[in-house]
Amino acid sequence: MATITQSTTTSTDVKPDHDSSYIPRGPVTASLKFFNPPADGSKPFNYPNGTDPPEGLPRRNFGDADIPVTIHDIRGRESSLNLDDHAFQPLTTGPSFTATNFASDESVKSEYYPEVERLLRASVPGISRVFVFDHTVRPSAGTRPPVLRAHIDQSKTAAIGRVRQFFPDEVAELLKGRVRIINVWRPLNGPVQCSPLAVADSQTVRDDALVVVEHRYADRTGETLSVQHADEQWYYWSGMQNHERLLLECFDSEKGGRVPHTAFVDPRSPVGGRERESIEVRALVFG
Repeated sequence: MATITQSTTTSTDVKPDHDSSYIPRGPVTASLKFFNPPADGSKPFNYPNGTDPPEGLPRRNFGDADIPVTIHDIRGRESSLNLDDHAFQPLTTGPSFTATNFASDESVKSEYYPEVERLLRASVPGISRVFVFDHTVRPSAGTRPPVLRAHIDQSKTAAIGRVRQFFPDEVAELLKGRVRIINVWRPLNGPVQCSPLAVADSQTVRDDALVVVEHRYADRTGETLSVQHADEQWYYWSGMQNHERLLLECFDSEKGGRVPHTAFVDPRSPVGGRERESIEVRALVFG
């Protein structure tokens, strides 16, 4: 089982005296938001933006626990990380071969989805089939800001539900083999200075620290996993550039990988630095 060598020097400086081009690097202590259960012991739920909760119910019935953790920089140690061991993997792809208009959903689907599929086929051994099923663009100003809460995009039930949703006639056969959901994450205006993405090494994440949260939409109910802090180990990739990708394994039916992740406020981010813009693309991966 692979391990990650960690730096022992940690920065806790707040808003250092750097100009707006400064890129924070190295380990840092920062506050992450973890799951704080409903006071009444009820099942946690959330009504996403665009879905109004019924009268008398809150948008969500659980809270956040802000806990400072050390987040280690993987810059320079990229080759030591892989999906099977850690459930995340950094990749350097070179320039994008498509001129995608990321403000257009249709452009993302027609131009960037095929690029993501090629990347996954080239980078993940044993793939027999890839199906890209959705994406989220997070502009610096808009309704989908970076998520400042530790989470995993799908529970096991939700992941299997995606197979049933998209392959109803093949689900029994597909579920006999390995099924994964992989999120391909990249910045759009790198290098990242503010709101970097933190990920937890799956090997250090306890099953009993993961909590199913219902996401109640108008037409369906989905599930994600929230995270209670339990000494898991956190990492980020400093100064991510547009040609770099993070593969995030949200579900793996064979090896059990699942990677908590969250944006975080880096106390070293410079005043006047660029607010991060990014895109994440989620794919069902078979084989």
